[in-house]
Amino acid sequence: MGPGLFSDIGKKAKDLLTNDYINDQKITISSETATGVAVTSSALKKGGLYALHVGSCFKYKKSIIDVKVDTDSNISSTIAFTDLLPSTKAIATLTLPDYNSAKMEVQYFHDHGSLASVVGFKQNPIVDLSATVGAHGFAFGAEVGFDTAAGNCNKYSAAIGLTKPDYNVSFILGDKGDTLRVLYVHYLDEKQKSAVGGEVSRRFSTNENTVTVGGAYALDELTRVKTRLNNAGKLGALLQHELNPGSVLTISGTSCKGCSVAYVDIIYVLTCHATLSSTFKLSTLP
Repeated sequence: MGPGLFSDIGKKAKDLLTNDYINDQKITISSETATGVAVTSSALKKGGLYALHVGSCFKYKKSIIDVKVDTDSNISSTIAFTDLLPSTKAIATLTLPDYNSAKMEVQYFHDHGSLASVVGFKQNPIVDLSATVGAHGFAFGAEVGFDTAAGNCNKYSAAIGLTKPDYNVSFILGDKGDTLRVLYVHYLDEKQKSAVGGEVSRRFSTNENTVTVGGAYALDELTRVKTRLNNAGKLGALLQHELNPGSVLTISGTSCKGCSVAYVDIIYVLTCHATLSSTFKLSTLP
């Protein structure tokens, strides 16, 4: 198993601190036909606005075609090809009516490294390149973005990651060297369902520090709790319980200075080919 992509460095700690926490109200209905076509309809309330999305995903051999339409008349399409060449994955995306949004990403994986390139399909595209090398749990990666219109680099980052069976630590220097992030996660069990971790971020230009700590604990095989806290006093917590295979109940809450809010999310398997997901706000306290 290779070191993965540059974007994978630090991902396990980020997932611990962000995954499953709820910030919006939404309802989603998903179904899948016997031929492998998945159709998803969703309504999202963010702030005081509602947005509707309808999507369809079709899998054919080693290709995936995903098309989504929203209430703003945007049509987003993604076509992914795996093993188009040995150890290579290609992803093409386009959002209409913005033709300049079209881009192609190519990923190459090796036992001791990976390469990724993203190129936009417009007259003066932005080209992103990233590379990662490593072995035995150690990974070193770098990323650079080149603006062909301006003729200069618009971003560059570097990262080091170390992955062991019971912990993962990463150092990421980003924002053209202006931000240093240190991420750490330590697993408390072999199944990696219980863990503690944190992220420390330092922005040199403003001398600003951000600290976030969190953890997850499996109460049993079906239930777990998570919590996180940052140095601004924002506290998040959630309880997640598997009702039956594929059906999950999540109760998530956030508390900060002047406001507390709680959400309930239910993912319920209606049939073997249909799923209903609903998220609603439980309460808001001043």
